[in-house]
Amino acid sequence: MPDGPLLKISAIDAFYGDFQALFDLSLRVDAGQVTAIIGANGAGKSTLLKCIAGLMHPARGEIAFENASITTTPAFEALKRGIALVPEGRRLFPSLTVEENLLIGGQFRRPGPWNLARVYELFPVLAERRNLPAPTLSGGQQQLAAIGRALMGNPRLLLCDEISLGLAPIVVRDIYARLPQITAEGLSLVVVEQDIVQALRAASHVCCLQEGRVALQGPARDLTREKISAAYFGV
Repeated sequence: MPDGPLLKISAIDAFYGDFQALFDLSLRVDAGQVTAIIGANGAGKSTLLKCIAGLMHPARGEIAFENASITTTPAFEALKRGIALVPEGRRLFPSLTVEENLLIGGQFRRPGPWNLARVYELFPVLAERRNLPAPTLSGGQQQLAAIGRALMGNPRLLLCDEISLGLAPIVVRDIYARLPQITAEGLSLVVVEQDIVQALRAASHVCCLQEGRVALQGPARDLTREKISAAYFGV
């Protein structure tokens, strides 16, 4: 395993046309770390994940994964290297069954502990519904399927964008309760989350974005609610 952080982001800027979404943003994620990215709508959270996953590229700065630059790496290459994204809104393939959606996630056959049996062990409800079309699942079940699809790629780094969006609190708690089983396999997690309480419970490190800039970051245990609130709202 390479020395240094698993992921290192150094002073990146990102744009949508003429609109700048990220400003001089730096972040590191160590192996085994759970990092929560928090911030209001439009803070740049999803843009950051897209840059890491290769769905867009920063105009300036550098992103390194396992000490190798992935700044301009396309998404399929990032996936081959071990970076998997659970996108906002799940984005399952509606014409495919649950199991077919999961199998797509393992198409590059990266070595590792995750396969259909392990995903079904983690999420038994998916095993029960494996032959059903993906759209017949509830929102929470679709989120489990999206996470399972990403795990099938045996990533080293799992990115989860708005993991609790639109889900009932009891469903969100159930999803977060399973995260330790995922990280126990050696994965690192970067989770975009608007629920600050949930983020603080799950993460070892928190990064708060405000208008595309890092307003606050550090170990979750060292960040008070007052500091986070001030960074979140910019007061």
